[in-house]
Amino acid sequence: MSLPRTLVMIETDPRTSARPAEGIRIAAGIGAWKKTDVTLLLRGPAGYSLQEYADELVDEDNFTRYLPLVAESERPILVEDSFTDLEALKGSAFRYEIFPQGKTGELIAQHDYLIRL
Repeated sequence: MSLPRTLVMIETDPRTSARPAEGIRIAAGIGAWKKTDVTLLLRGPAGYSLQEYADELVDEDNFTRYLPLVAESERPILVEDSFTDLEALKGSAFRYEIFPQGKTGELIAQHDYLIRL
C-alpha cells in the first residue's frame, strides 16, 4: 500500500515574507514522519527560496536548517515556470525541476492533501 501524497505549495516571496520558510519547515517536518509522500512546489516569487544565499531571505534559519532535509527526498523540488528569474538560482545547492504552470492543477489532483502558503 502506498503512502498518501501531500503537496506543499508555496506562493509568497521569501525575501519579504516568512511564509515560505514556514512552508519549508512544515514540508521537512511531515516528510520526516514517513507517513506521507511530500512534494514541494514553489510558484512565482517563491522560487527565490532556492537562491544561493539564504541570508537575503526572511527567517533564513528555517531555510538553512530545513531546506536540505526537503532536498534529500527522492524527487526534486518543483519550481513552477511562473518563476522567471532563473538566473537567481544559478548558484543553488538544491536539485530542482522546472514545472509547467499549465500542469499545476493536475499535480494538485494527484495528491491527497494540499498545504498552500
